[in-house]
Amino acid sequence: MKVAGKVVVVTGGANGIGQALAEIFHREGAAKVVVADLDGARARTVADAIGGASFACDVGKEADILRVIEETEKQFGPIDLFCSNAGIGGGFDMMSENAGGTSDEPWTKSWAIHVMAHVYAARHLIPRMRARGGGYFLNTISAAGLLSQVGSAAYSTTKHAAVGFAENLAISHRAHNIKVSILCPQGVETNMIRGMPKGPQSNDGNLTPEEVAQCALDGIDRETFLILPHPQVIDYMRKKTENYDRWIGGMAKIQAAVRETFGKK
Repeated sequence: MKVAGKVVVVTGGANGIGQALAEIFHREGAAKVVVADLDGARARTVADAIGGASFACDVGKEADILRVIEETEKQFGPIDLFCSNAGIGGGFDMMSENAGGTSDEPWTKSWAIHVMAHVYAARHLIPRMRARGGGYFLNTISAAGLLSQVGSAAYSTTKHAAVGFAENLAISHRAHNIKVSILCPQGVETNMIRGMPKGPQSNDGNLTPEEVAQCALDGIDRETFLILPHPQVIDYMRKKTENYDRWIGGMAKIQAAVRETFGKK
């Protein structure tokens, strides 16, 4: 799909990958780019710089997602591309002795933002897209949703769930001309990763948000489901599926090395 002339919504658009997506869609000639973010003031700054529009939005709340959809379509016309990009990096503990953690909080927050936000967008846009003959979802997930994430079971688990939902979304609505892409980078130079302990997600180098946005644009142009800004990930996926036990053993060694490193600090 070409984004020129299209109405696009980007959640989590106030910084990082979301901001880079908003900016590249504008440069490519989108009719209107709507920036939605929990930080409404920063979203407005990003939107103003590209002649877009903005909304304060907590993507973990269905009412907020619905409001963004309804207001965007009322003011600017049908949404052609909805980018569920918002994410959080909470719950990381490289020294954790229990994958189940000690509190529901990181699980609840991660589930709301990484999974239910995508569900809410689909719930309210699918009927509209079906009625007008098609549409497009870009869901920013993570390579952690394809592999795993040392240091945060909540992050890894909810990112896997996001991949599963996107797969089902694509399968269920292919016949309705509704396209789906998932954006699954490893390390990216964003506020999120700067707030995390350095881990194996950065072993292949951190990309800039602009590099990731360009990969996303190319993937949307090709209408490909899986967009991998770090191409090495496809090989890691193959190794995982070729021998699951060996892969888990390798990941456990990485976990042990990380614990040793952080235990010395």
